[in-house]
Amino acid sequence: MKPQPRFTLSATTLDAPDAHDLARFYQDLLGWPVRKEEPGWVEIAPPDGTAGLSFQTESSYRRPRWPSTPAEQQMMMHLDIEVTDLPTAVEHARALGATVADFQPQDDVRVLYDPAGHPFCLWVRR
Repeated sequence: MKPQPRFTLSATTLDAPDAHDLARFYQDLLGWPVRKEEPGWVEIAPPDGTAGLSFQTESSYRRPRWPSTPAEQQMMMHLDIEVTDLPTAVEHARALGATVADFQPQDDVRVLYDPAGHPFCLWVRR
């Protein structure tokens, strides 16, 4: 029996109307440098080389709807981002172009939308 190959998550890829615009938002939010950039594609990652985020331009991109409704593009995934100060982190994200979701399911988590409409959560470890 063959040994199983090693699997390592290298990135999560987000579609966007403009990969470069969305990559800049997350680069500014997370403070991660660009690892690779080409037309319609950008990769950012933490300096330690662990898994990062990739962005690809998708001409047919449709903003996801959260909370979901049957008639609209549903959220397929979201990012959970740990922060040390939730109110300050929310204001920083808003200054970069994020918007706060109307529905907030938890007191210690804030759901926001990035400029392309992907939901993401900021949370504080308790």
